[in-house]
Amino acid sequence: MSDWSATQYLKFADERAIPTQDLLSHIPLQSPSHIVDLGCGPGNSTAMLSARYPSCPSIAGIDSSPNMIARAKESSTSTSNTTFAVADVESYSPPPDHPVDLFFSNAVLHWLPRSTRLPTIRRLLLTLPPGGVFAFQVPDTLNLPSHTSMREVARTGPWAEHLRSALVERDELDAPEEIYDALVDVCENLRIWETVYYHSLGDWRDIVEWVKGTGLRPYLDGLRGEEERKEFLRVYEGLLRERSMNAGFESGSRSRNTVTQNYITTLFNANHIIPPT
Repeated sequence: MSDWSATQYLKFADERAIPTQDLLSHIPLQSPSHIVDLGCGPGNSTAMLSARYPSCPSIAGIDSSPNMIARAKESSTSTSNTTFAVADVESYSPPPDHPVDLFFSNAVLHWLPRSTRLPTIRRLLLTLPPGGVFAFQVPDTLNLPSHTSMREVARTGPWAEHLRSALVERDELDAPEEIYDALVDVCENLRIWETVYYHSLGDWRDIVEWVKGTGLRPYLDGLRGEEERKEFLRVYEGLLRERSMNAGFESGSRSRNTVTQNYITTLFNANHIIPPT
């Protein structure tokens, strides 16, 4: 997959920040000495960690995307205690002489294959000192209309055969009981919960812009050239428009006590705070 776009991702920075802020509010640590933001993206979550822990001597953000890390370095207003580096979460290990007491991860671990996701978390958990915390949240979006629609367009368009060979589908999330069983023996306290966020966006075009920064990215990267990408987006946008109208999400309508204009994007977030023994 080609590099991610920090500019595209940050188009909805305020909305994307809400789950991060919520997860931060549940972390019990008062004075961590070394924080690592796993999959820090453009550094917005790292900035929130820095604001929460202004006296922390060392906050490091890592991400596999050079574009994201470049934006994080460019936009960082933190002092010398904050650093950013290109690194892969799946293979990352903290320096042996610099133990981490808080691992934080916002919306990245769901991109790991199921076969390595929980083993990666467990491996990093075991590097934490007593009282350390591993906090992560992952979006459970695969079965939302925004994502089922992109898979439908990928399967039925003229690009179907090419995408079938070029695209590696994202794996389903692990069930809460699977997470519990895999990690409970190395945790002093294990908390798992799910939160639903209703994001009120302008219309279906805003939904397209939202997912272009996340779930739609692998599909667009797998297409052959700009013209094919434009056509894919046109068909995808049309399908979202049709489904939003069929669901009754008209401009100014009310749904689930949330005022929407044309469509409501629902993100399921399973947040986990895991202090080890």
